[in-house]
Amino acid sequence: MSKTDSAPFSYEGLDRVIHEKARLGLLTSLMAHPKGLAFADLKQLCGLTDGNLSRHLGVLQEAGLVEVTKGYEGNRPHTTCRLTKTGRRRFLDYLAVLERLVRDAAKAAGREGPPLGRLGIVST
Repeated sequence: MSKTDSAPFSYEGLDRVIHEKARLGLLTSLMAHPKGLAFADLKQLCGLTDGNLSRHLGVLQEAGLVEVTKGYEGNRPHTTCRLTKTGRRRFLDYLAVLERLVRDAAKAAGREGPPLGRLGIVST
């Protein structure tokens, strides 16, 4: 018997690196922009300060989920952030676990059906 069978509500796939609110927002923003986003745009989209954004990007970069490229545009420093292939795969796996969690919670509350299906989130 696997751990999933013996503990179906443990939701092992809820990755702690991704699950933090700010990092969840960052990854969602980067999923919506596959070519990447400038640091300033990501900061604005997620409502973070420079320091908070830098710290969370560091955690995601260390985990191999995000690639951060620093350079110059004209004479001004320019930082671009992009989801890696690993980051994309892990984020989609994470979403599948979240979808299962929501489905389980809805079922426990007496409502059947895939609540996230209307949003276009599909398990992989």
